[in-house]
Amino acid sequence: MPTTTPSLDVTSAVHALETSGITGLPGAFPVPWVDRMHEDVMTAFAEARSRDGGALSRGPNRWYVEVHPEQLSGFVELATHPWVRAVSEAVLGPDYQIVEIGFDVPFAGAMDQPWHRDFRSPVDTHRDRRLTSLAFNLTTVDTTPEMGPFQIAPGTQYEAGQDWEHGMFPPREEWGRLQEISELRMPRRGDVSARSALALHRGTANHSDVARPVVILGVDAPGDHEERHDMVVTQAFWDSLDAELRRHLHVRTVAELEPHEQRHTIEGLVMGVSESP
Repeated sequence: MPTTTPSLDVTSAVHALETSGITGLPGAFPVPWVDRMHEDVMTAFAEARSRDGGALSRGPNRWYVEVHPEQLSGFVELATHPWVRAVSEAVLGPDYQIVEIGFDVPFAGAMDQPWHRDFRSPVDTHRDRRLTSLAFNLTTVDTTPEMGPFQIAPGTQYEAGQDWEHGMFPPREEWGRLQEISELRMPRRGDVSARSALALHRGTANHSDVARPVVILGVDAPGDHEERHDMVVTQAFWDSLDAELRRHLHVRTVAELEPHEQRHTIEGLVMGVSESP
């Protein structure tokens, strides 16, 4: 496996997720491996943009593309990285399920997004303070302040937000508070992070001339994924996987892949934001 071997301090990672809502492992993968992933991402993006509905707008010059695992040569290495496995099990339980693989690409001219979470908070989280899903992020470029870094408001994963638009978008009068407590994340190639999808976050404006792709691996607790996800692999690919990885994949098998049908349109992100506090 083309991984590096930084210290796997899972206890600290879990504490960070339960308090701040985000944690990271610098240097999880070697740069040449990440560069190959970058090539795969840009190839998949070009294919997705060549057909109607192949890529979802997340605001001006910003796109999200969910892909089949087989489209990314490093999927298995990412899904089986010891830190990814250990954090998933510690937070979501021994029967965690990998439910989605995709990538977000903000190009030059991408604007600040509205503050949001990825879906409405379940009772398990906003009442019982139990995390039921994680998003693992892998940047494919070295992030700089000009490239529109990811911005997160730590600790907001437990806010109920049931009266927000779609349960996802806090009202604009909350943005100043979120800006004050927020952090910008600037990972480098090889770094991996894990976050609660419920922690309020946004992509910021890309003032550079460089795209900033981020691969996203979605992992859920058992029973938390049936309605939102439909990951597909070929039977041949499935047969090539070891039993431990197969146990954690929430997928259908098919004889032959067809173009992926995007499922996660989020209207509140399509128009973007022209100003922010």
